[in-house]
Amino acid sequence: MTGSHAHAEGGSLTRWAWLSIAAAILTIGLKSGAYLLTGSVGLLSDAMESGVNLVAAVLALVALTIAARPADAAHHFGHGKAEYFSAGAEGLMIFVAAGLIIYAAIQRLFDPQPLEAVGVGLAITLLATAVNGAVGFLVLRAGRRARSITLVADGKHLLTDVWTSLGVVVGVALVALTGWLPLDSIVAIAVGLNILWTGAGLIRHAANGLMDHAMNPADEAQIAGVLKEFIDESAPGELEFHGLQTRESGRERFVSLHVLVPGAWPVARGHDLLQRIEDRIGSVLTGARVLTHLEPIEDPRAYDEMGDGHTGLDTRGGWVV
Repeated sequence: MTGSHAHAEGGSLTRWAWLSIAAAILTIGLKSGAYLLTGSVGLLSDAMESGVNLVAAVLALVALTIAARPADAAHHFGHGKAEYFSAGAEGLMIFVAAGLIIYAAIQRLFDPQPLEAVGVGLAITLLATAVNGAVGFLVLRAGRRARSITLVADGKHLLTDVWTSLGVVVGVALVALTGWLPLDSIVAIAVGLNILWTGAGLIRHAANGLMDHAMNPADEAQIAGVLKEFIDESAPGELEFHGLQTRESGRERFVSLHVLVPGAWPVARGHDLLQRIEDRIGSVLTGARVLTHLEPIEDPRAYDEMGDGHTGLDTRGGWVV
């Protein structure tokens, strides 16, 4: 993926962040109105989560804008990791929101209050939930297509909000039907705990990205398949691979590996092979940046990199440390 292409794609993704911002503003208004009508702490917790959605969407917009910047003299591999900071910050904000929700719910648990205009309040909440569901689905789909952790996190958060909202609606409806007021607080506490779980997942995923985690096994299996094709079409003992390293940085993926060929090969022949390998991997893993290193297969020094985070490929196509 070239810098200009990444910049253009990142710019196109910001429209989903703007959509998420608009949805958050609308749902905050609707859910806050539902809380003011009913006095339900459960609906208050739902409105507070929408407030988190708004801050998260703004962070997503900033992260996508930064991540779309092309590589420069100070950032040779681009700015893709900005997306991980966004996801991590969103996870931390979710923790804060969950703590506030649980605190308010516990206070109300010891001082239950009667609910009012429950029917209208729940209808408004269901409308806000429908907005979140539609926008969350669209944002999540766009994020998966573009391999954007920021949009995936935002979409998942919105869809999580849908389920918590439905839980709140059921809980508040049961309060109205049974008259058991503590149930309103219990529902709010359950919402807070669910939000905590979501936030923990986002922080864990962001931390993995900032630690330069390797590609998932499915992607590495595709690389193995490509290299096995080249081994199969070469003469026995003429071609080997090792030193494979992969990492992900936001939407971008990086692959490096060592290619071992007979030392008597002309430079042009070796370079042609490397170009074919890089092009083939890049076509299988769209947009991946592939870096290869040519070594003579007869030289013992070519095998010094085995281990220490590198991997090798045997002739059966399986990775060996």
